[in-house]
Amino acid sequence: MLLIARPLMHIGIVVEVETFEKGKFAFASMAETKLLITIIAKTTFPCCIQNKAFELGFECRSMNYLIGAFKPTCNISITFADGKSRNQCTRKSLMVALMNLNFGMSSLLAVGITIPLKKENGQTAMVPLFQSQENIVGKVSVEPIPGKKIEHNGVKLELLGQIGSTLDVVALEMYFDRGNFYDFTSLVRELDVPGDIYERKTYPFEFSAVEMPFESYNGVNVRLRYVLKVTISRNYASSIVEYQDFVVRNYTPLPSIDNSIKMEVGIEDCLHIEFEYNKSKYHLKDVIVGKIYFLLVRIKIKNMDLEVRRRESTGSGANTHVETETLAKFELMDGAPVRGESIPIRLFLSPYELTPTHRNINNKFSVKYYLNLVLVDEEDRRYFKQQEITVYRLPETP
Repeated sequence: MLLIARPLMHIGIVVEVETFEKGKFAFASMAETKLLITIIAKTTFPCCIQNKAFELGFECRSMNYLIGAFKPTCNISITFADGKSRNQCTRKSLMVALMNLNFGMSSLLAVGITIPLKKENGQTAMVPLFQSQENIVGKVSVEPIPGKKIEHNGVKLELLGQIGSTLDVVALEMYFDRGNFYDFTSLVRELDVPGDIYERKTYPFEFSAVEMPFESYNGVNVRLRYVLKVTISRNYASSIVEYQDFVVRNYTPLPSIDNSIKMEVGIEDCLHIEFEYNKSKYHLKDVIVGKIYFLLVRIKIKNMDLEVRRRESTGSGANTHVETETLAKFELMDGAPVRGESIPIRLFLSPYELTPTHRNINNKFSVKYYLNLVLVDEEDRRYFKQQEITVYRLPETP
């Protein structure tokens, strides 16, 4: 539906013609429509006929009419049975836990039961936290708009684990390409048989001992998410769909074997150093301890840094895409070292937003971490040695 009226109030919304094709805008679900309107309002496209773009100037009542055309016929809410208990951790108990565990302030939310999650529209919401094999129990409420009824062909609830591309809000069509998400977990509960809903109706649900093998992950190019999806199927109108995200974190006990890393590197007849890290596996709040020992120094070193890098790989074969981020940079030395000098290393990981290492998750993506030792000489030439480490999540007890 397109409405063009006398522009008493020009709001300069520019959209592409393709976004109004059948099945993309006019017949999108309400959740998709709300996001699409938000994206359109914040995005500027070139106004030219050749690019099939045009500018719409709406007066206030026309805009209200347009939004009203997509007004939902009902309100759907998804709540968890233990929602209240998940929010009843007091600040005092959290602070005691942090002191006992020697965690940083960034752990405040992790110790609790709800954590922040950045959604596709850029907003952050507090969502429930689960781990694999937990029971997911709650209720779905469907409330028609007063004076209206919902004729439906059934109501169902799905628990989905999905891997897909992160959403580029400028690329609107990507949002409607459901092929971008791969379902590795899919559980279904039929909540209601075909019929009519005249008033608020509540459906309890339970998914017992749900297998959720992978952690939630929101990276640069890939996202792994868990979501509850309610679908109300209808005959002559599009289905009504509502989503509720939740986060999964899985914990690893202390490794029984954790060998140290010790290597000798250098440039023949110029530089020879030996570096050692106390172990090769670190939990998210761990401390990297080690030392650098200079065996031969015949070039003028200006400074030396230790970096923590995250490498995210998506795809496979020729289609593999790698994104590398430097999460931490710690200066170990400023000035020229001499032969026989030893430089200590002590780097705390708690201030940085790390995730556990993910290795070939469903043949879709991997996330690895590296310690990168960088030396810079007086001519600004860089010498570096990179070493992979494993990062894991320890159980967090309040």
